[in-house]
Amino acid sequence: MSSERIAVVGSGAFGTALATVFALEGRHPVTLVGRQPNLMADLRDDRMHDAALPGVPLPDSLQFSAEPDAVAEANVVLFAMPSRAQLDAARHYGPYLSQDAAVVICAKGLDRAERLLTDVVSAELPKTPLAVLSGPGFASDIARGLPTAMSLGAQDPVLAERLAQVLSGRSFRLYASPDVIGVQLGGALKNVLAIACGIVEGAGLGESARAALISRGLAEMSRLVEAMGGNADTVRGLSGLGDLVLTGTSHQSRNLNFGISIGKGEPAQTTGGPLVEGAFAASVAARLGRKFSVDLPITDAVAAIIDGRLDVMTAMEQLMTRPIKAE
Repeated sequence: MSSERIAVVGSGAFGTALATVFALEGRHPVTLVGRQPNLMADLRDDRMHDAALPGVPLPDSLQFSAEPDAVAEANVVLFAMPSRAQLDAARHYGPYLSQDAAVVICAKGLDRAERLLTDVVSAELPKTPLAVLSGPGFASDIARGLPTAMSLGAQDPVLAERLAQVLSGRSFRLYASPDVIGVQLGGALKNVLAIACGIVEGAGLGESARAALISRGLAEMSRLVEAMGGNADTVRGLSGLGDLVLTGTSHQSRNLNFGISIGKGEPAQTTGGPLVEGAFAASVAARLGRKFSVDLPITDAVAAIIDGRLDVMTAMEQLMTRPIKAE
């Protein structure tokens, strides 16, 4: 695997963390690619990214570039930016990708047109093999070398296995999955459910309510994944249950904190909602549920609360008074 070259596109916290952990392994050349020349020069000179990862030194071996053609020599290119920026990244960097490059989508969201991110990117890069990185991993933990395990999904199982081998290391372990649908939906839907967990916490509804949301939310995820052609077993793995437990309980989670603010009575549009993946995904996921005739009561409630169509206590009452059914 000495011929592998890695480019991480996106100089935010997650992209910088991935580039850092890959570079620390020392097995493959790694370049962090961004669009701000001044920032990339500062990162190269200072070996610190205080705005994104305060206190984390960047490896001496890590290279930096603000030029789009920096991806040309890489055969593993990771798009580490929010879901809403994935299409733009494909358009911006696509012309410079080598013929043997594989792109790994490192975002957990849905497209406004109810498409998976692989569908969005493949429409722009139809000949490029695609994979998805998802699962429980905070940038600060990854960058500091704390043990982290995530899922690497690709429709081609050989590609999934190869990329998992290339990107795994002593502190960062990837599990390959051929269920690219389940891996993506797990990552997107857990953000919505993490908001629900935050609402419960902010409203002071108790830990029992949070546990119920996590377990019943997992059932919602499984139903939608199956309806859209994925494997329900995937949801019980790292990209579903694992990530839901992390983001539904940790105050490092933007989605949880967003939900807490709503639970305390703050309007969704004034608490950073537009920047939270789950806030955008909620309405899209609710539409997908209707499209595929899947019952998603928690997801529907979160979407209605964010849109201002329902208040928290009314939503909770409606959930608790639904017709009794078998689990």
